[in-house]
Amino acid sequence: MNRGRYSYCTSKNPEYEGAKDLILDILHPRGFRVQAARSGASWRILFRGVQDAARPWRGLSPPERRKQTKGSNEPPFSPAAADPGHDLKEVRMAKQFYDRHFPVRPNLEQLRHQAKDLLHDLREGEARALQLWQQHRSGEAAAGAKLADAQYLLSRMYGIASWRRLVTACRLIDAIWRGSAEGVRELVRRDPKLLTESATGVPESNWGPPMTYAANIGQDAIIQMLHDVGAADLQHAFSRACLQGKIETARRLKAMGGRITPGIVMGPCETLHDSGLALQLELGAELVDEHGDRMAPIALLLETYCRNPNGKRGCFELAVAHGVELPDTPPMALHRGRIDLLEQHLRRDPQLPGRTFSHEEIYPPALGCHADHSYALNATPLDGTTLLHMCVDFDEIEIARWLIEHGADANGRAEVDADGFGGHTPLFGCVVSQAYLCGRQRDAELARLLLDHGADPNARASLRKQLRFVPDETMHEYRDVTPLAWGERFHGQKYHDWISRPAMQLIAERGGRS
Repeated sequence: MNRGRYSYCTSKNPEYEGAKDLILDILHPRGFRVQAARSGASWRILFRGVQDAARPWRGLSPPERRKQTKGSNEPPFSPAAADPGHDLKEVRMAKQFYDRHFPVRPNLEQLRHQAKDLLHDLREGEARALQLWQQHRSGEAAAGAKLADAQYLLSRMYGIASWRRLVTACRLIDAIWRGSAEGVRELVRRDPKLLTESATGVPESNWGPPMTYAANIGQDAIIQMLHDVGAADLQHAFSRACLQGKIETARRLKAMGGRITPGIVMGPCETLHDSGLALQLELGAELVDEHGDRMAPIALLLETYCRNPNGKRGCFELAVAHGVELPDTPPMALHRGRIDLLEQHLRRDPQLPGRTFSHEEIYPPALGCHADHSYALNATPLDGTTLLHMCVDFDEIEIARWLIEHGADANGRAEVDADGFGGHTPLFGCVVSQAYLCGRQRDAELARLLLDHGADPNARASLRKQLRFVPDETMHEYRDVTPLAWGERFHGQKYHDWISRPAMQLIAERGGRS
């Protein structure tokens, strides 16, 4: 019995798999908009659950995923429903954590297998399956469940109204990815409501109605066809094309009526797409959020969940070109990907490779970053770490090589706080990895670099971590763990795939133990 099959659906399409390292950091079906205090002002930081198409979760998620949280799952520049051309920036509505994230590109055959597996577990009386049954089919007996019941239950676990709607979503999305304008047209002709509903069938999905979904992946012919038959989500589609770096698609949508609106730059700042940001600035956008805050885009570049080193560098250079003054510090040089600036710091401070930096030095409050450390979206803690630790988190392998060449210690430890937490080496960050969550470091190259330069696979440290934008936002503590134990025990893996299995395998091959 493969419980993982109905617990998580992935696509094995070769085209998607081949492009995953480039786009997985922005292939995410839903997000959360959160208001947080910042130096007497407020701003929104965006986060989305990212799906790893390579590896299914094992088992079903806990029932508390269905609790409510505040905030729309739509960015401030995209409407919650199909919209003729204005942004719904102030939408506030309840948001559910569904039992499962529906994949951006679902595989219908795998979903069918998941339903059959779920039916098997229901008939066998498996505890978790029965719990889900009571959650969605309260009052009915599970013993007599039929395949149609399991299909309905699976659909509800994904936040979709029915199995029929789930099947339609799979066929619609497949047609969009294949570039079949006629296939999309026929589906919309049969059910005109599809023109305005989320393509995935999940209410409030960031990927939007079919025209917006097509804009996310640059399917221009489908966009034009849907516009011709009455699709009204033009502004949403334009914003998403910019956010995803689909520049020619964005230009077409601008010519069709897409507009530059206040705060639209927050999209490409969230996803670190310098090409989308450059286009928006070229078209007259101001580098501010929807409230006119000039620091909010810079803070988002620093604190975003996304990892895209080249795009991040480009975004910072655009910011500097538009008058933003950045501090002359080693962490900022690393954020900008500027080895030349790091060389200048090294000449002034030969001890630089071994120095540690506070959270405030890495995420400067003067640039709008949060006082609450948990809003800086990383995986393994960065407070009190070296530049080499930061390279692991931000996926800056060339800077990591440069640091090691200039004396950085692969076993350099983070500072230990008053409660005894810290002391972890950069290798810990290769295991519980924000970059891996975003589809990067799939070859464990950074872990290999560290191990090849003497990193101890059995170093021990005590860590604590508070995640944001997941059902459990409490602080978790891990005492006296090795890198492998840190990965095995990390609580976040039941929500998203922060754990780099390639890095763990490599560490184990080099003698690492739990």
